[in-house]
Amino acid sequence: MRAVFMGTPDIAAEVLKSLLQSGKHEITAVVTQPDRPKGRGKELAASPVKLLAEEYHIPVLQPEKVKAPEAVAQLKELAPEVILVAAFGQILSKEILTLPKYGCLNVHASLLPEYRGAAPIQRAILDGKKKTGITIMRMDEGIDTGDMLCKEEVVITDTETGQSLHDKLAAAAGPLLLSALSQVEEGTAVYVPQNHEAATYTKMLRKEQGKLDFTAPAEYLERTIRGLSPWPSAYTYWKGKTLKFWKASVSYDRVEACPCGTLVSVKDGMLWIMTGNGILKVQELQPEGKRRMTAEEFLRGYPLVPGLVFGS
Repeated sequence: MRAVFMGTPDIAAEVLKSLLQSGKHEITAVVTQPDRPKGRGKELAASPVKLLAEEYHIPVLQPEKVKAPEAVAQLKELAPEVILVAAFGQILSKEILTLPKYGCLNVHASLLPEYRGAAPIQRAILDGKKKTGITIMRMDEGIDTGDMLCKEEVVITDTETGQSLHDKLAAAAGPLLLSALSQVEEGTAVYVPQNHEAATYTKMLRKEQGKLDFTAPAEYLERTIRGLSPWPSAYTYWKGKTLKFWKASVSYDRVEACPCGTLVSVKDGMLWIMTGNGILKVQELQPEGKRRMTAEEFLRGYPLVPGLVFGS
């Protein structure tokens, strides 16, 4: 089929790569977000989707607003049979949704109607889910509310990070979209309405969400450390500076009562921190301006004394 692809981050680039490598469909153009400032130098950087499209010599459109008349006119000129969307980052107008013969198919990184919205991968880990997945749906004017065409489940392990789960879902998404497109072409596609009453939503991640609240249970804090890795990352404050936590485990050993956030021990080469329920045992961390290191390495340079309180 003749298709236009819309997407921006790494997971979208993986989906696009699957489409291109299959050779089954003609990607006439790619639509992605405008180049944005990135890094300490704030130099303009292209999205992963744009970089891949340029590698394959595919025309790239970067409208600030895809709903703008001039952007819609460009899409009409391309006359796609289908528009394929994966983590694009903009809402499509009804005019765009009804433009292609087969509509707009969206790749969403959850088992809809669970986790509609912008951060389904991280939220699944934070909530302690044992599985998530990819859903291919036909888009409508709502946020991830369209009828579903197919799904694939992905298991969430006890050591899953936001990055590792992202990679699993990215690997599953491309082949699933190709399967969905085959069904559409063959006229065998069956679209299943979502149960809107069962829907849950996730909002876009913000950096401040990584700040650890030690009054929460240790199990939740440990999942937060994994789920928000690598971005926005989980952190606390120590001596007025940021201290990121990258790996931890949980203990329910009985210790003397003390305020949440208190360092209760440094045994076994780990920082044992009191929480609202249980002990968070930090195994890997990163002081501000330093590299990521094991807690054992950190303690050799910073011999912490039990009793100090993290968070300020």
